[in-house]
Amino acid sequence: MNNIKRIYTECSDVEEFVRKYIHYLSSLMNRLDTKAIGAFVDELERTRKNHHTIYIIGNGGSAATAMHMVNDIGIDVFKKSGTDLPYRVMSLCENISVSTAIANDSGYQNLFVNQLQMHYRPGDMLIAISASGNSPNVVMAAEWVKEHGGRVIGLLGFDGGSLKKICDISILVETPKGEYGPVEDIHLVIDHMISHWLQYYLQKRSDNEKGE
Repeated sequence: MNNIKRIYTECSDVEEFVRKYIHYLSSLMNRLDTKAIGAFVDELERTRKNHHTIYIIGNGGSAATAMHMVNDIGIDVFKKSGTDLPYRVMSLCENISVSTAIANDSGYQNLFVNQLQMHYRPGDMLIAISASGNSPNVVMAAEWVKEHGGRVIGLLGFDGGSLKKICDISILVETPKGEYGPVEDIHLVIDHMISHWLQYYLQKRSDNEKGE
């Protein structure tokens, strides 16, 4: 049974449901691979230092997370850290004109690949967000980047799906298939943990360089 439905059936009111939902999220968080998250941060730093671009993709709730990450890792870290070398971050989920044109003319499966064909340069990096790990347009984009020598980081759920085998680094929120909510919750928490770390890390480096 889906864990969220199980929790619901065990609860007598919404307050109990909320408490148990929080407890369940905590248990999932405690199982995260912190080494993979550290490796993810290392990849972000490598890309930044080499003046390359980070592309982020996803569908539905994962598209919202992709856009949120652009704000947090991009502009928020830049304005709060004082760094002169920000992370160049771009979501391929945002432009509705481009998205509908590609979906209409080439098929939705080409949504991200077509944009990568225009923008991607050697050394750039892809963050692929997918709870199932099997979204065709995300898988195709990850395969395309790998074929062109790029690095792919996956924020995944369930069992990781096809993307787990493609990604250089996978951060997996392991839940029963179909349990989207907790996976998407934790993907956003990971974004906030990473962006806060980067903010203070770059701020400290900036202060040290200024002799403060």
